[in-house]
Amino acid sequence: MLTITLQDGSKREYAEGTTLLEMAEKISSKLAKNALAAEFNGRICGLTQPIFEDGELKILDFEDEKARDVYRHSSSHVMAQAIKRLWPDTRLAIGPAIDKGFYYDFDTEHIFTPEDFEKIEKEMAAIVKSDYPIVRKEMPRNEALEYFRSLGEIYKVELIEDLPEDAIISFYEQGDFIDLCAGPHVPSTGRLKAIKLMSLAGAYWRGSEKNKMLQRIYATSFPKQAMLDDYLNKLEEAKKRDHRKLGKELGLFVLLDEGPGFPFFLPKGMVLRNELEKYWREQHEIAGYQEIRTPIMLNRELWERSGHWDKYKDNMYFTVIDETDFALKPMNCPGGILVYKQNLHSYRDLPLRTGEMGLVHRHEMSGVLHGLMRVRAFTQDDAHIFMLPEQINAEIKGVIDLIDLFYKQFGFPYHVELSTRPENSIGSAEDWEIATNALKQALQEKGLEFKINEGDGAFYGPKIDFHLEDSLDRTWQCGTIQLDFQMPERFDMTYIGEDGEKHRPVMIHRVIYGSMERFIGILTEHFGGAFPTWLSPVQVRILPITDRQHEYAHQVLADLKASGVRAEIDDRSEKIGYKIREGQLQKIPYLLVLGDKEIEMGGVAVRHRKQGDLGSQKLDEFINMIKDEIVNRRIS
Repeated sequence: MLTITLQDGSKREYAEGTTLLEMAEKISSKLAKNALAAEFNGRICGLTQPIFEDGELKILDFEDEKARDVYRHSSSHVMAQAIKRLWPDTRLAIGPAIDKGFYYDFDTEHIFTPEDFEKIEKEMAAIVKSDYPIVRKEMPRNEALEYFRSLGEIYKVELIEDLPEDAIISFYEQGDFIDLCAGPHVPSTGRLKAIKLMSLAGAYWRGSEKNKMLQRIYATSFPKQAMLDDYLNKLEEAKKRDHRKLGKELGLFVLLDEGPGFPFFLPKGMVLRNELEKYWREQHEIAGYQEIRTPIMLNRELWERSGHWDKYKDNMYFTVIDETDFALKPMNCPGGILVYKQNLHSYRDLPLRTGEMGLVHRHEMSGVLHGLMRVRAFTQDDAHIFMLPEQINAEIKGVIDLIDLFYKQFGFPYHVELSTRPENSIGSAEDWEIATNALKQALQEKGLEFKINEGDGAFYGPKIDFHLEDSLDRTWQCGTIQLDFQMPERFDMTYIGEDGEKHRPVMIHRVIYGSMERFIGILTEHFGGAFPTWLSPVQVRILPITDRQHEYAHQVLADLKASGVRAEIDDRSEKIGYKIREGQLQKIPYLLVLGDKEIEMGGVAVRHRKQGDLGSQKLDEFINMIKDEIVNRRIS
């Protein structure tokens, strides 16, 4: 008998050769019904796999990212099967799962158009309805080569040729369709429910322009139609919320041909930006940070010493001053280190926390520029913490708490990922192990679940990345904590210890907003331009109904401004309904309608952006209400 340890720590016994699906069924019929894959002894497995050893088992459903990948990769096989049925001469390339969906690359004489989608989806539905078992098979490399050559699948042959000669090749069969694949897959095509083809693109085989251009079909799939409908609705909503469109309509920022990748912030955009910076400064002062500012241009020797010259010079901007090479900074950290080195520090001075709103420049290819999300000049809310080795744990947890405070302020849920040593790293394996374990320990002590990204750390140290989730279920990597033993060594940073000797401090690099520009783009789309009152460039617009109320309107404006409320008057000779619609289009939180009745009572008729008509109030009452909302930075 096998002893299987379940996720909750309980143990069960099964006969050898029991499949993972059979194990799930004996635990719970509902669990088995929703199961898509399993994690057994740390490996992702198909549910039809028989088990012959003891181990730890976790049954995975669509809520798990790894199971979603299995589900969508299985969907890509169904799409490929449908294409082969409809256009039999098609040759298959690859069809992986990607974020929110999947794609497959095809080589065919037929030119796909969106008009083909309905036909393909209908064929896929027939394959799903047939509920073909998805069966894993294996053969030696030489047999696999011969088999796929006989099918004319030249791209599969090339993939197999890249594998070792002694490799056992796996492929999956469903009905009349066979595809080279490492797997795993869902048990049968019937497990796949709501599938939607999304778009077309060209793609070079293996990403090289030297190879043939293939046709790529993007698609997505979900286990319920309602989930697919929700996803498609949010895609439509995302188009309406495009920050580039809203930025122009709301007068926040513009992107001009005269400065590609260099955004222009307009007066209203600066109000929003300054409010974000004000909140940043308040919270960092409370957390014990000191603000600094470092130059945007420093000489080449500094960038060589830091290692950025070797790693980033292709993305840096250069100039020559007095026959010396200079570079616009792509990072703030070397400047922050130079600030640290201006004084001799004692162990009593540490931890030393310094932060800056630092403007950096990185050369991005024009094809990847995208509004505020991908630019060539941006401001990082960078901070660097210099500390004793024994302070590492407390400082990491302090940064985690600060990031959590910020994201909760904007209503963002988030998840955490830990990235480990990359191939191009500097420093010893021992330093990397100590740093990585320190980050792990802090996360565990904070009770945070985290995913590990092997080999995705910064070149000087491992990092924790914070991925926030917006109102459209999209994720954005913003905050990061990087633990660095290398820069203190490269820049000969020291402090005087209790023993009177010089020692090396340890360094944390961290951001919370990440990039001010990008964070503003994310906020714009998250709120659809309807920012919380404390962030709104215009918090109140006053709407006199006729000329008779103009004098009173200016008195109300003066009282609001005196109370610190950002307000303006729409005193155009337009009908009040038109003025209200204009104010709503500008996403202004409060519209104050003024008629003769309001003058009489010394009040205002209040319209809230979401709640609509709130009726008439005394002006003092309204001012107290909105001031409370602003001061406490409420988000709803």
